[in-house]
Amino acid sequence: MSDPILSIPVISVTGSFNLPKLKKEKEETWLDKQLKEVTNGSVAKEMAIGGVSGWCAGIVFSKVGKTAASALAGGLLMFQIAQHQGYIKVNWSKVNRDIEKAKGKLDKHSKKELHWLIEETKSFIQEYKFLVTGFAGGFLIGIAMC
Repeated sequence: MSDPILSIPVISVTGSFNLPKLKKEKEETWLDKQLKEVTNGSVAKEMAIGGVSGWCAGIVFSKVGKTAASALAGGLLMFQIAQHQGYIKVNWSKVNRDIEKAKGKLDKHSKKELHWLIEETKSFIQEYKFLVTGFAGGFLIGIAMC
């Protein structure tokens, strides 16, 4: 009788392993493809697209920001009035304790991610400097118009 382990056929692998398949790489997203297409054009086209999109974002940000600020301010005023009138009782020591806990967790997690975020931001700005500049200018113009 033959040993079953010895009867297993040996498979010969020729060629090389495809390392990108073994290492998971970040797939190119729709946005990455669009940004690369825009940056392949002229600098003027890149600045114009950045400027127009920044202008639109600035206008939307300004309108939404004013609405959100009004709602937040109104809510805070109503809260203070309700608390002063005795409708609401707030345990401020518990609120402060919970804020300190949340701050500690945020500090702990943000230190890990901050370095990565800074490197990604630098890389993005270097790769798309004209688009980013156009967007920033258009954003500021959009905010100034409203």
